[in-house]
Amino acid sequence: MKKTFKLQQEGRHPDRVLDAVKHEIRQYVRREGRKSRPAGVDYWDFDCKMGLTAEGAEILNFSAVMPWLDAAAKGGAISFYLEILAKPGVRLPRPISQEEAVPEQGLAPSEAVAK
Repeated sequence: MKKTFKLQQEGRHPDRVLDAVKHEIRQYVRREGRKSRPAGVDYWDFDCKMGLTAEGAEILNFSAVMPWLDAAAKGGAISFYLEILAKPGVRLPRPISQEEAVPEQGLAPSEAVAK
């Protein structure tokens, strides 16, 4: 999705316009998340760029999109540019800590975990 959204529209309350924009963004992410994933892919990750203009867009984490949008609306922005691109994501296995890898001396592995 590469789009310039207007935050101020004639005849509509700015809060309702902001809600509609947020809804459209969430709807796009849900739609992309439902698409079938290639083999070896655990989830869809999203690359995001946001700014008041396309040229001035900054790379953001997806979790920062809504707070940025709220701040822009409070700041009186008329419009903003948003680019969201889905990419395959693979979860890495959780690293094993030393405490989990080596049980305490003199105890069975099940007793070491219970302690």
